[in-house]
Amino acid sequence: MNPKSLTFSNSDGINLSAHLYMPLDREPKFYAIFAHCFTCSKNFSAVSRISKSLSQEGVAVFSFDFTGLGRSEGDFEDSTFSSNISDLLDAAAFLKENYEAPKMLIGHSLGGAAVLYASPHLEEVSAVVTLGAPADPLHVKHLFQNSIEEIEESGKAKVFIGGRPFQISSEFVKDLEKKPIDSFLKKLKKSLLILHSPQDEIVEIKNAQMIYEAAFHPKSFVSLDGADHLVSKTEDAAYIGQVIASWSNRYIESKQAVENDTKGNPVMVRLSKNQGYTTDVKTPFHHLIADEPKDVGGNNLGPTPYDLLMASLGTCTAMTLKMYAERKKWNLDEVRVYLDHQKVHKEDSENPDEPSAKVSQFTRVIELEGDLNQEERQRLLEIANRCPVHRTLEEDIVIHTVLSK
Repeated sequence: MNPKSLTFSNSDGINLSAHLYMPLDREPKFYAIFAHCFTCSKNFSAVSRISKSLSQEGVAVFSFDFTGLGRSEGDFEDSTFSSNISDLLDAAAFLKENYEAPKMLIGHSLGGAAVLYASPHLEEVSAVVTLGAPADPLHVKHLFQNSIEEIEESGKAKVFIGGRPFQISSEFVKDLEKKPIDSFLKKLKKSLLILHSPQDEIVEIKNAQMIYEAAFHPKSFVSLDGADHLVSKTEDAAYIGQVIASWSNRYIESKQAVENDTKGNPVMVRLSKNQGYTTDVKTPFHHLIADEPKDVGGNNLGPTPYDLLMASLGTCTAMTLKMYAERKKWNLDEVRVYLDHQKVHKEDSENPDEPSAKVSQFTRVIELEGDLNQEERQRLLEIANRCPVHRTLEEDIVIHTVLSK
């Protein structure tokens, strides 16, 4: 799940650093560009986490550092809001030439304002997503309000944002003053998704209301209740990625689902460096996430391996009972299976303290809903013990493991 590192040149010949997050072993549904927040970078946690979440949903995400930020070349002091927009257009041109034209622009904070400005210039883009975006780019002035007088008198000033020093020029401030969003939002002609937290203390939620009221339909608003402006919680980032992917299904024409590349195997699993234990699980046409709880170093974004093992037994049990009841024409309305797993001592063990004296025990509780008599219910209990996964788990199992060449 680690992104591919790329470099492209903007219209001024400055090399900009980028990351491309691709879906796991499948053709992307479409490509999106993610614009980071003011003075942030493509490595900012919100950008990387949301991009990863989207890639898990089949969307390829291209994020990059604006001029003078992160690993990109150039001086931040010489950049303006207009140059950020230009960088976005250059990123779209790079994607179109080397991969595929982006169909979505995503922007966080001031990056959200930037994608609103850039999108009318990109014909292939059909959807725009803003995350904690200001209704007026000039909103960022509050971050260096105490230095405005020095900027006006000297033409620039060193300010500290997030504990880091930046040179802000008078040209940067003047350029912001020329970009009122409501002047062109009614001409956007793109599907718009506005994501904002009511608890955002940096860019208040009234900004989302102003953007929403200024834009024409199709437009949507989703409240990120409990999230902070920087989207610092992993679970919030995962949720945002899922919401964007789901929303896009209605507004972006994407490629038909193609078979995942599992190299001819029924299941393929991938775990990359620097992502804890969050693991991609692919079958030819499906995608799952497995993980571990946070107290053991995981991100708790999916079921554990043992959860999945129990789920295999439970789903096989439910399906087998339904098939049998349908064949018998019995009135089985619903099956619920509850499972647990633990290590227990063998009943006949002579050395109970030895590791070999313990066996895996699955406890399975089955609830049957429907007009069933006692004989039918008892028969279904017997059939549950014959489901294929149950039989497999009770067999002598041989696991053959080799290293791929």
